[in-house]
Amino acid sequence: MPKIVVIGGSAGAINALKLVLPTLPHDFPAAILIVTHIGSQRSMLPEMLGRYAAMPVRHATDGEPIIPGRVLMAPPDEHLMVVRNGDRAYARLVHGPKENHSRPAIDPLFRSAAAVFGQNTIGVVLSGYLNDGTVGLQAIKACGGIALVQDPAEAQASDMPLSAIKYVDVDHVLRVSEIGSMLFELANADTQLGTEGQQSKVSSAPNWIDIENRISAKDSDMGDLEQIGKLSSLTCPECNGALWEIKAKGLIRYRCHTGHAFTARVLEALQSEAVEDAIWSAIRALHEQERLFSKLAEQALRSGQQGEAVEYQAMATQAHANSQALRDVVSARTLSATAERPD
Repeated sequence: MPKIVVIGGSAGAINALKLVLPTLPHDFPAAILIVTHIGSQRSMLPEMLGRYAAMPVRHATDGEPIIPGRVLMAPPDEHLMVVRNGDRAYARLVHGPKENHSRPAIDPLFRSAAAVFGQNTIGVVLSGYLNDGTVGLQAIKACGGIALVQDPAEAQASDMPLSAIKYVDVDHVLRVSEIGSMLFELANADTQLGTEGQQSKVSSAPNWIDIENRISAKDSDMGDLEQIGKLSSLTCPECNGALWEIKAKGLIRYRCHTGHAFTARVLEALQSEAVEDAIWSAIRALHEQERLFSKLAEQALRSGQQGEAVEYQAMATQAHANSQALRDVVSARTLSATAERPD
């Protein structure tokens, strides 16, 4: 089976791809599959990147064969995965549960490519926030493949490269200007060498990779989760189901039985958003309460009920103070979020 190159990125990745793709020839001896966090909106990225690349660039279609010399990109709102049928590999599009709050997400592509292509998989993590792609790169290494990461020092968003370097036994950390030549060298090599210079002997994917590929493809049950994780006390921010905690190579992550997946870093970000939304809802309610109490105070005053008017006005004043205190909480959280945080 020929080699495959899988590339994942988010903020800043398109600029990197504009520089990498032109360095690869039209007869590049491997297929290239790309996921960027484009969400569900219409995307013109293949047309844009096609102006820079010698190879044809387009959105993948479900069931098409994976052939060297093509660049296939995940279309909006679909996970791009790799499946095998006999000796042939095919692209599969899955409108499955979001992973790391993204669809398409990087991890499903990386994991599935690793399971099909094994040591012939070359994974590349580019610029992006948070840490989608880290678990997928771990899967590529577990199957004997090669892991490349954009140099965080030049990445527009260094989170994803830094996370990959922290949690994966990365083979090469490269500047964008160096990635194309390295891909060409690796794609043309007769054997894939790991970080120790030893040819990988991995012949099948570890059990956790197969299980998570089935989950992403919506072909699993709750029993699969029990094989790779333990039930936690946390709930899924996407569907409110129970989350199973999975810990591997120091990276804590979570999955629910419907298939949503999160690293702890992504889950933290989503929880922070939920907390802030709740605080703003409380501020809105307090504003309305202040207005109502003020109206009641005015009415009581007009009716000559001085004591009742004073009580209502005190309640309005307290509601205002409470809303201001919550605004201060939001401001403090915003300042805290700008500080450097570990993965």
